[in-house]
Amino acid sequence: MELSNLHSTATTTTLTPKFSFSSSFNPYTFQIHFNSPKPTSKRYKLYAVVATESQNSGELPRNSPQRLLKELAERKKTVSPKRKAPPKRFILKPPLDDKRLADRFLNSPQLSLKSFPLLSSCLPSSRLNNADKTWIDEYLLEAKQALGYSLEPSDQLGDDNPGKQFDVLLYLAFQHPSCDRTNARHVRNGHSRLVFLGQYVLEMAFCEFFLQRYPRESPGPMRERIFGLIGKRNLTKWIKAASLQNLVFTFDDIDKLKRHEREPAVKSVFWALFGAIYLCFGMPEVYRVLFEVFGMDPEAEDCQPRLRRQLDDVDYVSVEFEGNKLSWQDVATYKPPEDALFAHPRLFRACVPPGMHRFRGNIWDYESRPQVMRTLGYPLRMEDRIPDITNARNIELGLGLQLSFMHPSKHKFEHPRFCYERLEYVGQKVQDLVMAERLLMKHLDAPGKWLQERHRRLLMNKFCGRYLREKLLHKHIIYNEKVQDAYENNRRMRNPATTAVQQAIHGLSYTVYGKPDVRRLMFEVFDFEQVQPKEYCCCIPEHAPRMFCNNRCYVIDILVQLLS
Repeated sequence: MELSNLHSTATTTTLTPKFSFSSSFNPYTFQIHFNSPKPTSKRYKLYAVVATESQNSGELPRNSPQRLLKELAERKKTVSPKRKAPPKRFILKPPLDDKRLADRFLNSPQLSLKSFPLLSSCLPSSRLNNADKTWIDEYLLEAKQALGYSLEPSDQLGDDNPGKQFDVLLYLAFQHPSCDRTNARHVRNGHSRLVFLGQYVLEMAFCEFFLQRYPRESPGPMRERIFGLIGKRNLTKWIKAASLQNLVFTFDDIDKLKRHEREPAVKSVFWALFGAIYLCFGMPEVYRVLFEVFGMDPEAEDCQPRLRRQLDDVDYVSVEFEGNKLSWQDVATYKPPEDALFAHPRLFRACVPPGMHRFRGNIWDYESRPQVMRTLGYPLRMEDRIPDITNARNIELGLGLQLSFMHPSKHKFEHPRFCYERLEYVGQKVQDLVMAERLLMKHLDAPGKWLQERHRRLLMNKFCGRYLREKLLHKHIIYNEKVQDAYENNRRMRNPATTAVQQAIHGLSYTVYGKPDVRRLMFEVFDFEQVQPKEYCCCIPEHAPRMFCNNRCYVIDILVQLLS
């Protein structure tokens, strides 16, 4: 191989590709022999170039960084092939200015009803357009006729009637994610928010109904009955029974669709429908549509619980439940007397057995009850016409609190209803509903999927039990002596028990004082949203004399007295 300059011409007859080695070789001639498999292959001469200072100063050497940067800059200038643009909903838009943002919220229907904040929060975020009104004109009368409502437009009602917004909410209820109108944001978000509320409305309605219909039954069989009635595989049957299938699938035959194509849309419409009915007409109308329009039968064979070993219940039930199986009309039309002790007296009697009076005056009643009532802010101040009503309510409240802290390991095998299970069941459902209503009113522009995830994170079981333990109420739970050490020292056994007690307290609060007191407990006493300011030290003044608090921070009683 010959060494030559890059700019010298090769006077050979062989093909000479321009290979170059920019290295400092000594100018000695040498040859490289290649073992080619084909004897007829051509010979190549390789030329190594020695970089000298005599090269053209305008051209950079091949290994210089400036040349590499220049080549990279030229490569960037090349046009890349066209790619599909991302969907518009993933493109970040600049935020609205203050004036446009204020106009958008002030003109929104969600701020139009001051007397019905929950109903107002579920209205569409913008006014309905012509496409929405076209669907209303074409299909809404058929939907109202199938559900048994008046065919007159609901906007003719007075402003003080929540049913005035029923036409709008009923339209949103049928716009499931598979239909055409769901591309509009106000329709998509409005439907998803109704779905989010409707699922908890259904759970609460069936919970109250089955607790009063079966006063001796544990919550396990009740959950199986509810699943047999409103499980997603059975919802198609109810939609067809009410002749609503043509409104859910306008252009398709519901019987020819596959299950994975049919069930999500049917479930979404079913839940949203009861969310709209609850907002406009309340819980009695929910029962009417469930059992009269859809024709649900709680005694049907396909919704009966599986057979299990039943514990003998030797205790009495309230007189109104003895030998009487309540119907849905009894539950829907029930109104408590004027001088009733509780907000929901029949539900209280269904959850707290009359035999709880045998525990009056025991050790827990003297030692733990005053501390629990002081922490929870009980008893609430009520204006009763007769003072004896107040005293009787406070006695029943104390017995209900003792039942809320009574673990099943204590008396369940001898007395199945002397535990917190039934109160826990109703407390779990009312807790879900109260939190759903809170999130809807707090986040007006949030879609239902985001609200569902937020709801799940706020009400995770470990958090519910943690809030109870932060108030040091877990020390008052009544366990069996054989398992007390295990539950107090093993967090995997302790945390579910404290969660159940937390939910039982909410259930008792709902039956005695109603839904407003559940809101007070959740957002003021236990602070489920964690928005209240925290103490610097976890030893609050009423626990200050303790030498060690729950988090083991040291407190000296003398210093606390001096600082106070």
